Amino acid sequence: MTYCLLLLSVVALTAAVPVPRALTRSAWPEREPVVGLWVWQCLVATVLLCCLTALVLGAAAVFHTVRAQVFAPAPASVTEAYDLSAAPLWAATLTVLLACGAAWTTAMLARELFEARRRRGRARALLRERAPDLPAGLPSARGPLLVLEDEYPDAWWMPGSPAQLIVTTGALHRLTSHQLDAVLTHERGHARAHHDWLLHLSTALATGFPRVPLFAHFCDQTHRLVELAADDTASRRCGHLTTALALIELNQHRGVLSCASSRRLLGERVDRLLQPPPRLLRRHRALTTTAAALVPLLPLLITFVPGLAALS
Repeated sequence: MTYCLLLLSVVALTAAVPVPRALTRSAWPEREPVVGLWVWQCLVATVLLCCLTALVLGAAAVFHTVRAQVFAPAPASVTEAYDLSAAPLWAATLTVLLACGAAWTTAMLARELFEARRRRGRARALLRERAPDLPAGLPSARGPLLVLEDEYPDAWWMPGSPAQLIVTTGALHRLTSHQLDAVLTHERGHARAHHDWLLHLSTALATGFPRVPLFAHFCDQTHRLVELAADDTASRRCGHLTTALALIELNQHRGVLSCASSRRLLGERVDRLLQPPPRLLRRHRALTTTAAALVPLLPLLITFVPGLAALS
């Protein structure tokens, strides 16, 4: 059980307050939101992998049947390297807790996906009622862009199969053609990057484990960074000023420029577009991405190195 405890110590160090708080307070993710999202995903993947591998080792130590299945193809020296024969009493309790955590995580993910699918179903039913009837002779299938008659200026992307962009006539009247292109590019950026899956994952983990700082910060930062990443996608094609003006026109009635607004992120996004921060150097982006990708390998090294050493 030594390696199981080592894996859980990695979880404690990664999911504790200092690591997520330090990343949250860093300024560089605002300059490179895509890289920032990647780093957060790698940290979360490390914690989940540590818990999963610790669960497997713990179950192998407590239950002989599991041990026989996990180490069936390996020689006896590999099994001996993990010292699973004499599991203490607390190992069973720890294994049960890890199993409960895995089951709870799966349940939270399933619940989030079910609720998201139900919300999309209700939204699509409402859209079918609000969408204007097509002239006779035209196919009834809706295209990837749906225009709704509504004086309220808005535009959003609805994930699903197929994904759909929705824009209201109020937005068409308020936005110029370039601003509309920026808004649609922003929403297509969400669709291409599959940000909905990342939002579902972060929401499920934060809901299921609200007292874990890593998951709470992961959820907050994911909702923030996906918008910054989509803003960058739009600004690279349509320009920073055009994207900022489009954002203001769409959200001016919500108090986007008010410091007391509950949608303070909108004001931060506008300020960032009007005064875009410099991007990280390509070398720094590559180093950060590579270093983050290596972190999830730590639980795999802890798990497999003893067995590989026994084989050698």
